[in-house]
Amino acid sequence: MTKPVRVAVTGAAGQIGYSLLYRIASGELFGPNTPVRLSLIELPAAVKAAEGTAMELEDCAFSTLDGIDIHDSPEKGLEGVNWALLVGSKPRGPGMERNDLIRDNGPIFVAQGKALSRAASDVRIVVVGNPCNTNALIAQHNCREVPATRFSAMTMLDENRARAQLALKAGVNVGAVRNLAIWGNHSSTMVPDFDNATINGKPVTQVITERKWLETEFLAAVQKRGAAIIAARGKSSAASAASACIDHVKRFLTKTPAGEWFSAAIPSDGKLYDIPAGLIYSFPVRSLGDGKYEVVRDLKLSSFTRELIGITTKELLAERDVVKDLLT
Repeated sequence: MTKPVRVAVTGAAGQIGYSLLYRIASGELFGPNTPVRLSLIELPAAVKAAEGTAMELEDCAFSTLDGIDIHDSPEKGLEGVNWALLVGSKPRGPGMERNDLIRDNGPIFVAQGKALSRAASDVRIVVVGNPCNTNALIAQHNCREVPATRFSAMTMLDENRARAQLALKAGVNVGAVRNLAIWGNHSSTMVPDFDNATINGKPVTQVITERKWLETEFLAAVQKRGAAIIAARGKSSAASAASACIDHVKRFLTKTPAGEWFSAAIPSDGKLYDIPAGLIYSFPVRSLGDGKYEVVRDLKLSSFTRELIGITTKELLAERDVVKDLLT
């Protein structure tokens, strides 16, 4: 066994956290020979629930679980961690506008950003709690001690949803769908780039020739999938979000094969695809396998995709303006 990887999960007693923790503790994420020490971070009122989750994790008797710490503040919970999975956020309530949600979550991610200065020197941060792009932006701006490139927000759930919809339409296994990039915000404006995706090595548009379906039904199904799940089960997606978080981290840990890419929201440097600098923006990304990554360059974007990218970019700029006083 090697030195334990220290992983913090905020909102650890919530639905996503509950689904996520067992897969980390089991060795699925970092491998069967890498021990994991978990830091469960919760609000004081939810610490008891986190203690119950810890008891269940212990009862699973995972050989890769090195130990569990429970904290009611990010200052202690993020100390010394190698991975910070920021899952917890205030949910959107009845009648609440998106800008209200952004403002309400702002102070949470200011505090977490400041606390990340206590993390390990190699810390990497994944923001899952919505609105994740702007929450990641707030945390990143409040933690200048950590390079901006260590921050990312999760759009892998959108990618997984889009790949699944294309696979169902084409009648193939989802593994046949590759290089489905998500552009922009993790919101109803996000853009699944079907023009550059493939099914069994062929362009999607050659396998699914109904372009109208791709531009209408497919797009709407992916953008509104979260709302559809809430309508169907009365709760937001948790297991699929946790699974996407596992996929997100794995993709960054492993060198991306030549000619392939995945989706992740990362800080834009302002040099590619006319995306303004500083936004936490979902791009097609390749991991170099050594903790570094690169944005895939020179993809040809259709006029349809470019128009949608303009809409999601405008939304992210508006969100940044809402929290500009929190960006130190």
